[in-house]
Amino acid sequence: QVQLVESGGGQVQPGGSLRLSCAASGFKFITHGLTWYHQSPGKEREWVAAITPGGRQQYIDSVKGRFTISRDNDKNLVELQMNNLKPEDTGLYYCHVFSDQDYWGQGTQVTVSS
Repeated sequence: QVQLVESGGGQVQPGGSLRLSCAASGFKFITHGLTWYHQSPGKEREWVAAITPGGRQQYIDSVKGRFTISRDNDKNLVELQMNNLKPEDTGLYYCHVFSDQDYWGQGTQVTVSS
């Protein structure tokens, strides 16, 4: 079955960096686009970065120039490099894939606080 397992979250000060990873299994990774979502406390989940099977990247405006999404098709891994983190980046980060239905990981917590 499809599994997405996120890791790499933590607590950092504003301006710091984190690298999130999502290990994927149970589907043909190389043919699927993947997306990172962010859910702030009390708010709806929203997408922040996406990558197509061919590696084309898309970002929500608020993270452009700070976040970079990448994929390793040999390792079935998608990562999110997060630089210059801001307090509003705090929240849970989820990996998502659509493969006949929506699949989500369990999320990894990012806290940006001084």
